[in-house]
Amino acid sequence: MKKYTVKRFTEKDYANWNAFISKAKNATFLFHRDFMDYHKDRFEDYSLMIYKNEKLVAILPANKEGECVYSHQGLTYGGLVYGEKLKLASVILVFKAILIYLKENGISKIQLKLLPSIYHNKPAEELNYALFLAEAQLFRRQTLSVIDLSKPVLISKGRQEGIKKGILKRLEIKETNDFEEFWNKLLIPNLEKKYQSKPVHNLEEITNLKKSFPKNIRQFNVYDEDVIVAGATLFESENVIHSQYISAGKNKNETGSLDFLYYHLIMGIFKDKKFFDFGTSNESQGKILNKGLSFWKESFGASTVVQDFYEVETANFFKLENVLR
Repeated sequence: MKKYTVKRFTEKDYANWNAFISKAKNATFLFHRDFMDYHKDRFEDYSLMIYKNEKLVAILPANKEGECVYSHQGLTYGGLVYGEKLKLASVILVFKAILIYLKENGISKIQLKLLPSIYHNKPAEELNYALFLAEAQLFRRQTLSVIDLSKPVLISKGRQEGIKKGILKRLEIKETNDFEEFWNKLLIPNLEKKYQSKPVHNLEEITNLKKSFPKNIRQFNVYDEDVIVAGATLFESENVIHSQYISAGKNKNETGSLDFLYYHLIMGIFKDKKFFDFGTSNESQGKILNKGLSFWKESFGASTVVQDFYEVETANFFKLENVLR
């Protein structure tokens, strides 16, 4: 039987970690240590590296709170990351080794938020099956509104009317490296007014992340006679454009600013990507759907992809002992 060794990530593993995710079949730039560590002061890192002999075969971006380890809570998604040479039977054994390691180190359970399938470079749902075998409990499910850009994009009449308004208003779209205008004039005030919340990334953090990942983090603003009226912050990975932040001025219905912006993003700038991910429209840990927000996204031709969250007791490692023939 193959023997796998589990070790905790340390700073000396920085280069090996990043080199591994660059070749994995289910990783994005969010798993790069420069992205993960921008808020390392908020989390106790408990990322794991799994070896077969001396060869690194999988990683698990994670943090720890008490007796529970989590898919890193500072990331939108996570799970076990591995290359295409790691077959299903091996992933089961790797996951078993992780559960044993965690149990031996006083961890009673692990929560995993899986990487949605649209972000896979190749099919990579081996962990889903291992979780089933370990009798993991599905405790949360989020819905993502996603456009398959390889198919004709069907935009509703309502959105087309908004696009026409933007054209008649002669709105202008500009890509910029400066986030300050969007953050301070639209995003922060709107989130505070509507949800009494703040962006996950503050202005300094998103600016520094842009410097580290200039090709992956992009900002587009919409102007009406040099006055910003809408904007979007996008995260670009190999297959997916993800809309991280969307915000617009109070006259967005009159100007069609958001419809105008997203039409040009979807049908123009990013038309050669595989998927456009508007992100979730859920609240209350997935239990509530913001119907109006979901409808707006679906009006651009988006449909639903789910992201699942699982919890498994580390003591359940024994359930993986006799599953291979």
